Amino acid sequence: MQLLLSLIGLVLVLEGLPYMAFPEAMRRWLSRISTLDTASLRITGAASVLIGLAICYIARRSGIFD
Repeated sequence: MQLLLSLIGLVLVLEGLPYMAFPEAMRRWLSRISTLDTASLRITGAASVLIGLAICYIARRSGIFD
């Protein structure tokens, strides 16, 4: 449970940094995203999930962090 809460906290920090550091640029970026079609957003989301899972798998299974 401690790891899960730590990960959620880290995700919130990483998600919040661009909004804190570059609020106007984020507003422009979000307005551009709202014009994309659903299929493009779905493909981008799926790619992000797969890349994230691959990173987690590699980090857990390799001996890099031991």
